Amino acid sequence: MYYGNIHNAMFDQQIAMLPKALKSAIRFLKDTDLASHEPGKFDIELDGVPMILQVLDLTTAPRDSLRPEIHRKNIDVQFLAAGGPERAGYYSDDGSNQVDEDLLDTPRDILFYHNNPSAPEGTIEMTVGTYAIYFPWDVHIPAIQAGDVAAPIRKIVVKVPIDACGPDIA
Repeated sequence: MYYGNIHNAMFDQQIAMLPKALKSAIRFLKDTDLASHEPGKFDIELDGVPMILQVLDLTTAPRDSLRPEIHRKNIDVQFLAAGGPERAGYYSDDGSNQVDEDLLDTPRDILFYHNNPSAPEGTIEMTVGTYAIYFPWDVHIPAIQAGDVAAPIRKIVVKVPIDACGPDIA
């Protein structure tokens, strides 16, 4: 997992060592007004790489009501464009989790795990402009409410094909 904020003074340094396709996705998030974009799922191409753009209007929820997820064909670049705050949970996929729903062989490329109370889960605070990059080995739980009150959020997800990020990753 890798995260940062497009408003950080060191933004260019933050993304400098990322593969070109991930840099393109993050720069797209910075340079595009996605807070006012229509919601939905869109096919886009950035620097010659086909990607999927999801513009989602969600409401954060208590952690125990959300399922951990992973993807295998795509790297998730998640971005908080508006609203919040949001918390995001994460931990390494060590193979010990129980599958709740497997949709990896569908266009959704997603697998949900049952909640695992013994998982060494960390969290990050997502404020407007924060992005998080989740690789196939990163279990993640987006849209967790911060505090006692749910908040509306505009969540952007750019799905970057893993094979666009290097021959040794796929």
